[in-house]
Amino acid sequence: MSFSNYLPLPSRSNRRKGHGKNGFRRRCLSMAKQQKTRFYILGRCISMLLCWHDHAIRD
Repeated sequence: MSFSNYLPLPSRSNRRKGHGKNGFRRRCLSMAKQQKTRFYILGRCISMLLCWHDHAIRD
């Protein structure tokens, strides 16, 4: 047995101290970026469908 088995390991709260707000902010910014991307793609798809519909009527 070694002496290191008896040393307490740092808990997660101690290791992440001071990073809680930054982690929350990073997650929020990441989610906002994903939503922005989804809305952009949705808008492009709708505009493409509308333009395709206009061309289909003219033919």
